[in-house]
Amino acid sequence: MEINYCPYCESKRLYVLQDNYKKCSSCNRKFSIRKIETDFTIIEFFCNNISANRCSKILKINYRTVQNRYMLFRKLIANFLEEEHYNSINDNSSYEEFYYFTNREKKNKKRSLYNAINILGFYSNKKVFTLLMPKLPRHNTIEDDKEFEKYLKWHRIYSQYSYSTPLNVFWKYLEENLKKYKGVNEGNFFYYLKECEFKFTYLQNKQIEILKTIFYKYQ
Repeated sequence: MEINYCPYCESKRLYVLQDNYKKCSSCNRKFSIRKIETDFTIIEFFCNNISANRCSKILKINYRTVQNRYMLFRKLIANFLEEEHYNSINDNSSYEEFYYFTNREKKNKKRSLYNAINILGFYSNKKVFTLLMPKLPRHNTIEDDKEFEKYLKWHRIYSQYSYSTPLNVFWKYLEENLKKYKGVNEGNFFYYLKECEFKFTYLQNKQIEILKTIFYKYQ
């Protein structure tokens, strides 16, 4: 892989140093070509949906190192999507609620919407944007809870299956993609949600290009 530009400022004014290093004459950053090549490969593996475990074995890198890098990517992606959404003019042509159940809840025959992860999705400018909502508040009586759940189930079925929308396609994509993980900690669910949002919205080549840019932007 030929590194012919600075990953930090994208200038092509580079000169070669000893020990496989280069230096940028624009931002004066010095970097190891080997390390940049490894960074780029990990980014490409992430965007190609190659697991951290498989990536670590192929590149012969410690698994924890790769897993930490993958989680950093997800956090950078979340920030990028937030900035993109709030800095653009949004027409919010459609929006929809979605209730996601963890693997543990899916196995529970008496699962309740009160235990689901509540997501609000928007479709604007041909892009999906999601917000995590607080869990549904319980009512004062069991009867109130039952009636409220009936309404929410009806609303969810009506929203999802009465017509086809990009958000409906995204919910199915989200469910399918999260199956590859044995379990996502609720504390980190937001970042996995944003990873799916990012990969659903952008083509793979664009994902790689964006991730390379935002990764070095914060180095």
